Amino acid sequence: MWEIFPFEVDGLRTVVLQPPVLPEPPRSGEGDRDCERCSDVERDVVWSDDRWVLTGAGPLGLPFGALLMPRAHLDLGDLDDAHAADLGRLVVRIERAVSALPHVGRVHVNKWGDGGAHLHVFFLARPEGFLQLRGSNLALWEDLLPRVPADRLADDLRTVAGRLAEHGGRVHVSAETSHP
Repeated sequence: MWEIFPFEVDGLRTVVLQPPVLPEPPRSGEGDRDCERCSDVERDVVWSDDRWVLTGAGPLGLPFGALLMPRAHLDLGDLDDAHAADLGRLVVRIERAVSALPHVGRVHVNKWGDGGAHLHVFFLARPEGFLQLRGSNLALWEDLLPRVPADRLADDLRTVAGRLAEHGGRVHVSAETSHP
């Protein structure tokens, strides 16, 4: 067994693998499906500049969670060179800001895109000292952990937003934590 696997093996079994669905159905923001982010690009924003927004991802069982998204309806493969360069700089700046929070052990950066065609890069922080939560199973653990108080999540989001604003953009004073 893998020491960071979040489940006991006894009695654990996988679901039956379903046959492929081809062609795949459109995601949110593809074909005739509206993009949820584009319908309200300012929703839950804690930091923004002309091209990017950062939102909270809570309530959470982790000490920090946020999503970075372009203002324009773009997925990762759609980014032009300017957006791609911005993304690289912002990922590093956000990782540094979250890592500086006193209760964070490590920051994980993830991109999943099966639900929507609007790029959203996840930042999830592992609680300091909880080595069992290391690695790619952190997102699974998040569902199993007790919720972090909303005021602490909001304070940390504002701290990270403030550190980003030192390089440009602005902090949104009504920063709250909620699902994107």
